[in-house]
This record gives sequence, structure tokens and C-alpha cells, in this order.
Amino acid sequence: MPPATLHADSFGNPLTLDDAASLPLVEDFTMGFVSTEARAVNLLALADSDASPMVQAYCATLHLFAESRDAAANARPFLAKARAASERATPRERRYIAAIEAWAEGDIAKAIALHAEQAREHPRDLVSVKLGQYHCFNTGDCPGMLRLALAALPAASDVPYVHGMAAFGYEQCHLMREAEASARRAIGMCRKEPWAHHALAHVMLTEGRLCEGLAFMQGVSDSWSGLNSFMVTHNWWHVALFLIELGRDDEALALYDREVWGVVKDYSQDQIGAVSLLARFELAGIGVGARWDDVASHLLQRTADHVLPFLDLQYLYGLARAGRPEADTLLRNIEAHAARAPLSTRAAWQSVCVPAARGLVAHARGDFAAAIEGLGSALPRMLEIGGSHAQRDLFEQVYLDALVRTGSQAALAGAQGILQQQLNGQPESLRLRRQAGEVYARLGLGQLASRP
Repeated sequence: MPPATLHADSFGNPLTLDDAASLPLVEDFTMGFVSTEARAVNLLALADSDASPMVQAYCATLHLFAESRDAAANARPFLAKARAASERATPRERRYIAAIEAWAEGDIAKAIALHAEQAREHPRDLVSVKLGQYHCFNTGDCPGMLRLALAALPAASDVPYVHGMAAFGYEQCHLMREAEASARRAIGMCRKEPWAHHALAHVMLTEGRLCEGLAFMQGVSDSWSGLNSFMVTHNWWHVALFLIELGRDDEALALYDREVWGVVKDYSQDQIGAVSLLARFELAGIGVGARWDDVASHLLQRTADHVLPFLDLQYLYGLARAGRPEADTLLRNIEAHAARAPLSTRAAWQSVCVPAARGLVAHARGDFAAAIEGLGSALPRMLEIGGSHAQRDLFEQVYLDALVRTGSQAALAGAQGILQQQLNGQPESLRLRRQAGEVYARLGLGQLASRP
């Protein structure tokens, strides 16, 4: 093998490669990963032919993103090759390899620390920045997401995707004006910036700008080509949320069938997108027919995954809602895993995921008192399991539904407080207006049901 030589990726980072012919596929990964395009996986064609440290580390990254119980085992042979070649790697490359090794071992706190160090020393290593944001997102560390993006921004302000990363960090920290400005700057630099579209959809949903949000997302949807399945289905998922809120039920169902479910049915993110949207349909009074059965048939493989508590909760609800006995298996496995989860995530598993899991199964089976108990215990700490505000809203909607279905005056009073505050922030929402009207009527305050 000829000696490795230094090249540079599109962001100017030195890259140790054994074969210069590998560079285009490495570029597919670095640019595809940062821009959420499907071409990132093209790198796997080099898995057996190029032992360069970053080629192997990037292959391991792709395997870990499968978010399955086999992902870490599948990644380890690539990490072993990356580590074996690390003597000829640069310090930046060695730190990246160490961060991926920490991820594979479940030491997310260590992985985040390494990505943060990388962002300070090599702020144009945008693959590392985006990965660090991913881990912060999954552990509820919204300020951490923002710190990573802002660390990269001065040195990478010419890259539109960095502004998109900053936009989502700002939004998750409730800094809406900064989020919108960053998202619009990213889109101004590159109209096809789906992560910035996504961040702006979050802003508009949070601020109750439902009609504007729907029009915006539909207006840029023609650019969602060549994306990975998560990005394209998730952006359409956001479109469906606007449609549900605006009472456009048939359009929302059609969108689910056409754009949200069915792109990559075996992928974790496509599955939870389908589960959460079907649940929202039903919570809004929209019948979903036999759609639960199709999704549940793909969730059967997930009963022993335990990659992220946020994922497990939605797999569980999908199985329970479809009436599958495997929901009991997954619930038992969640309880067992929580006791031995890695230290950096154990509290989220034990104190949040376990009670929420019990509450979700109870709701799916009509035990609304137990649903209130389980979810009520978990909701104040739900941030710890990750996910976005919009995604975690599902759990509050289930809790709210349990309050209403329980029907006691105390439960209805609690539901009124939640619903009215939500409606104050989203006056365009026909869903919330309808739900609040029903609660007011049952509280003997029917004269308030038709308030503008």
C-alpha cells in the first residue's frame, strides 16, 4: 500500500487518505451528512477497499446511525480498523475516531465532550459539529446544541448548513427571533437547506403561525430531493402537523400515506414518525383505519433495541396501540435495561422512560388513571430523553387525552388549564379549539366553548 497522503475535504479539513481516488466518496459522506442527503451512504462502497482512518470511522458512523440493537456491533470492526490506522492520522482525525468509539460504547457524555473540543480546535469539522448536536439533542442538552453551532460559526459562516444548525439550536433554546434569522440566512444562501426549513417550521409551529408555516413548508418542498429518509419524511411530518392543527384532516391522512410512511419502513426515524403521526391523528379524532397494523409489523424487531429512550417509548406505544402482545415484552425489557443503562443516560431511562412507558401502555389499553399516573410522573423531566419540543408534545397530548377521558371534575380542570394555555399560543388551531370546547362544555362552561 502506498503511504497515506493528506488531502482536504470540502470544508478545508486535512484528510489522511491511502488512495486519492477515494476522495469523491468521502466528499459524498461529508457533504451529504451535513446537508442531510442520501449520498452520504455512498461511502460504504469503500468499506473493504480503503483502510484510511477516516474512511473507516465514517463507515462506523453510518452503521451507528441505524439506531438499532446491532448498530454498535456492526460499527466496531470499522472502529478497530480506524484505530489501527490512527498513528498516521491527524489529531483532528484521532479525536473524531475517539468520539465515535465513545458513542459505540454508550458513553454519550464523553462523545459530546470530544465533539465540543473538536468544535473549538477545528470549527470547520462540520461532521463532528453535527454529530455533537445529535447527541446533545438526544440527551435534552439544548444549550449544548447551540454552543456547538456557535463555536463553528465564526470560522464557517460561509457554509449555509452551519446557520441551519445554529437555527435549530436557537429554536430548541426558545430563542425564536435568533432562530428565524439564522434559518432565513441559511435559506438565503442555499434555498435547498432542509434543516433550516425544519428549524423555521418549528418556530412557526411554536408561535402559532400555522397558516404561514404550512404555506412556507409547501413552498420549499420541491427542493426536498435526494435527502435521506429521515429528513424528507420528517419535513413532511411537520407539514402534516400544520394540517392537523388547521383541521385539514383528509389532507393530513393522505400526506401520511404518500410522504411520511413507506420511504424506509425499517428505519428507526421513519418508524417513530409514523407512530407519532398516527397517534396525533387519533388524539385529534381522526380515524386511521388499519394503519397501526402495518407500522406495528415493522416494530416487532425493536423489542430489545434500547438505543434511545425516546425511540423505545414510541415503538412501545405503536405496538400497544396495534394490540400486539410484544408491547409487554418491550415494556419488560425497558424496565430491565433501565437498571443497567450506561451511567450518562441511566437517570433518563429509570426516572423518565420507565414511568412514561407504563403510562403509554396504560393509555393504549384504556387504563386512563394509570396513564395519568405514569405520564404525570415523567412529563416534568421529559426533556431528559431528548427529542424536540414538537416531538415531545405527543406525550403531553396523550396525558391530556387521559385527563379528559377520566372525566372527573379535577381531571377536567387540569385539562382546561393545559388546553387554554396551548390555545392562547395557537389561536389558529381548530384542533385545540374543538378540544377546549368539549372540555368547557363538560365543565358546565359551555358559553366559553365558542370564544374567538
